[in-house]
Amino acid sequence: MNTTLVVLAAGMGSRYGGLKQMDGVGPNGETLLDYSVFDAARSGFSRVVFVIRRDFEEDFRERIGQRFEDRIDVGYAFQQLNDLPGDFAVPEGRAKPWGTGHAVWCARETVDTPFLAINADDFYGRPAIVAVGEYLGALEENSTKFCMAGFRMETTLSENGSVSRGVCRTDAGGLLVSVHEYTKIERSCGRIVDAGDGTEFLGSERVSMNCWGFSPAVFPLLEYGLINFLEAHSGEEKSEFYIPSAVAEMIHGNSASVKVLPVESPWFGVTYREDRPPVAESLAKLAASGHYPSPLW
Repeated sequence: MNTTLVVLAAGMGSRYGGLKQMDGVGPNGETLLDYSVFDAARSGFSRVVFVIRRDFEEDFRERIGQRFEDRIDVGYAFQQLNDLPGDFAVPEGRAKPWGTGHAVWCARETVDTPFLAINADDFYGRPAIVAVGEYLGALEENSTKFCMAGFRMETTLSENGSVSRGVCRTDAGGLLVSVHEYTKIERSCGRIVDAGDGTEFLGSERVSMNCWGFSPAVFPLLEYGLINFLEAHSGEEKSEFYIPSAVAEMIHGNSASVKVLPVESPWFGVTYREDRPPVAESLAKLAASGHYPSPLW
């Protein structure tokens, strides 16, 4: 079965300071996007769709997209503030994108196969992409039995500030029961805690890093959730419609199920600009150990 990689690359990168999706951090200037597309291509994905914003489309196509065009089928979808269901309008003063759930929904006219949705500024590693790809390969085209890669919390933290993580609770069969979003998780005095409410973690908890496996059946479900979100929050300037909360609503309403695929491989990303040097060092080590060719392409 054909499968698609959907890369969410429309974020503003406010904490990082610029378009981190275009930042070359690999030993030969590779972006984290390069690694995701490389892993997807060698894992059997037939297409990649980049969800971007119109205001940097030309720059993105020239600096990022065009170098994949002779290696995998490339498509684009656009996350626009005014791309909303029904009669909803953009509130005055709103500049921030509507969030990852909205970004995936914006790909509804471009994606017609089972797909893996990921962030542009995260490194997931081949094991995670293979695991989701194999699940999608056996998924019926309109199935609502979705999946996600569950990373160990302790492998997803930044040494340069707190992070937001969706902590997953599963049943005995490995199906997702709930995702609780903690917004200030950090290491403190040898512990892992949420600085907001004091919750302490073991570090072995499975968290969502936005590595989701969906079929096209997710689009009407996302639209339903987006309408509910806009009815409650459309007048706010910064509220966002996140994938984990959208999926949680699907599970609560019995309209979808999500299999959590445990992933033990390392994850890393560039939430803060100070994260860049250790990420570059990690990529150099992976190249030196033969996990990736250098140069990548």
